[in-house]
Amino acid sequence: MPSTATAGPRKVLLAAPRGYCAGVDRAVQTVERALEIHGAPVYVRKEIVHNKHVVEELTKRGAIFVDQEDEVPEGAIVVFSAHGVSPAVHDNAAARSLRTIDATCPLVTKVHVSARRFAAEGYTMVMIGHAGHEEVEGTMGEAPGSIVLIETAAEVDALEVADPDKVAFITQTTLSVDETAETIAALRAKFPSIVSSKSDDICYATTNRQIAVKQLARECDLVLVIGSTNSSNSNRLVEVAREHGAASHLIDNHTQVQDRWLEGVGTVGITSGASAPEELVERLVDFFRERGAEDVGELRTVHEDVRFMLPKEIRGAAPAAQG
Repeated sequence: MPSTATAGPRKVLLAAPRGYCAGVDRAVQTVERALEIHGAPVYVRKEIVHNKHVVEELTKRGAIFVDQEDEVPEGAIVVFSAHGVSPAVHDNAAARSLRTIDATCPLVTKVHVSARRFAAEGYTMVMIGHAGHEEVEGTMGEAPGSIVLIETAAEVDALEVADPDKVAFITQTTLSVDETAETIAALRAKFPSIVSSKSDDICYATTNRQIAVKQLARECDLVLVIGSTNSSNSNRLVEVAREHGAASHLIDNHTQVQDRWLEGVGTVGITSGASAPEELVERLVDFFRERGAEDVGELRTVHEDVRFMLPKEIRGAAPAAQG
């Protein structure tokens, strides 16, 4: 930015927690480790996580991202993304003799297990989620004849199921907590005997980041969310910030900040989606320091210490010998 740019806010407040969740950290490490063990190329089906910067960095290291498993050469190594895949994808990969490494987030896997269980018990499942999202496609593929997808509470009225007394609901893990609660309330009103998993499907990280943003929005004039446009949880953070009184924008990095957003802003809040690396936050903070921000603080709401083990296919494996 040239020196003639609009001056920035005096205060920067960082949300905590923010950024990488345990499932994203595990997925990114899985690709990095696969490259160390097997050498390039390692194929990855879809974006390993929904973040442009992460995908670009892994591509530089030798990862090749493909849209479908059919694009992977027979017998090659392919990593499945954190969002999960359907059984059909596993079957296709096996038919092509692909060596698969499954980086599906364990919390997504938990929803898959629930879907299989409810289907086996004869339930019609209502899945709350966003049409076309990879996680939704993977989950619905576990029981395609037993799941109906809805996105909002407004769609509940028109829902028809074979047996209203035999209904269950599951959700995408990265939804708005408040909006999903409204949809669940509507489902319970329409289907009083509806059942669900014992614990929420919306993951801890999505919930915690939304809690942090609600607090951040109350104390800031502007909230910037670092995340890519196809990141569900990042988009939800922007919505939550706006609902709680702050102007808010989704950006990939500091270069996308627009001067007009900063006019009259005394305090800017910064958070990042669950698939955005911390280095992007650090660059944004530096950007505001260079424009005069003197007070940089952190607003901590929830402590996180969740960790997931790496997939068994690469856990403890030795790196490939260098020729």
